[in-house]
Amino acid sequence: MTDKQEPIRNEDHTGWIDQGPRNYQRDLQNPDLLVPPTTDHGTVANLRFSFSDVHMRLESGGWTREVTNRELPASHDLAGVDMCLKPGSYREMHWHKEAEWAMMLRGNARVTALNEKGESFIDDIEAGDLWDFEAGIPHSIQALDQGCEFLLVFSEPDFSENNTFLLTDWLAHTPKDVIAANFKVDEDTLKPLPSHEKYIFNGNVPGPIDTVKKPGTPM
Repeated sequence: MTDKQEPIRNEDHTGWIDQGPRNYQRDLQNPDLLVPPTTDHGTVANLRFSFSDVHMRLESGGWTREVTNRELPASHDLAGVDMCLKPGSYREMHWHKEAEWAMMLRGNARVTALNEKGESFIDDIEAGDLWDFEAGIPHSIQALDQGCEFLLVFSEPDFSENNTFLLTDWLAHTPKDVIAANFKVDEDTLKPLPSHEKYIFNGNVPGPIDTVKKPGTPM
């Protein structure tokens, strides 16, 4: 171990060794917390929180985990979600009152969105690409052949993925006669609808985007 990896500040000869138990990897990730600069008097709030320290929600089609102001009280404006989907799996159509922007970290996916005018958007994205949805825009994400992992950022610090408005949840709690009247079908047609929310679920890798993307109808 070097002095830099111990809570010892050479310039003013303060601190001493930490004999444990300790997490060496976390100490290496936070050198200015382990050995604070002389200008730090311990009153600066923690401005980061590792996704590795939060609950992982496991679903049939992948997983998700979030950091909100519950875990990071210093965050007054934003919340974050890390999500991963198996090849072909969906983050089902949903919407929320918070704005959302995202970066694809690994793999590839197909993103779909709708607006109140009936206009639609659909495109394939890969690692390094971004998307930005205004508040209230219904949208879904489907992983392509590589599967995917992406980072989501929301415009409210107390946002939670567990409180999004899901299409399947809405359908499950709406009387079937109302749904049938809305879609102009008989109620028997609605029997295959799920009885509970799907959230993240398995699916098949879709074909080329040219087979589903209609020209001239972008948002």
